[in-house]
Amino acid sequence: MNAVNLIRTTAFDPGFETLITELDKDLRTRYQPYQAMYDGFNKVDESARVVVAFQDDQPVGCGCFRPMTDAGYVEIKRMFVDPAFRGRGFAKQVLQELERWAAEEGYHSTRLETGDRQPEAVALYEKVGYCRIENYGPYVGLATSVCMEKKLA
Repeated sequence: MNAVNLIRTTAFDPGFETLITELDKDLRTRYQPYQAMYDGFNKVDESARVVVAFQDDQPVGCGCFRPMTDAGYVEIKRMFVDPAFRGRGFAKQVLQELERWAAEEGYHSTRLETGDRQPEAVALYEKVGYCRIENYGPYVGLATSVCMEKKLA
């Protein structure tokens, strides 16, 4: 696994904003005509805890979590690695840092939603211990959604 510098930051970090712009382009390509429906679910605000992975001074990957209304749960959101930097373990490092941060804040479980047209994301989440669950919240009834959960140590 290649090392990157992981920075805990906010949703207003310029590196994060650049990466999620690219993420949104990728999702629109994969999920037309459905993506417009999902866009509203992908908003992050000041409650988000963001991790950005940097190689040298370049942001190469990101993710965040936000508290859920279910006590003890956070939702992992906006996971993305620049295509030029994929296959190096950066997504796993970002995800593990998010999980550590959530545990430090006293959360016991994470949930997330990804899509059926992102097999690489589903494979990563399964590899690091996420299990599929029934679709929750705004994803109930959405055929392209894949929801997962993991208990934190």
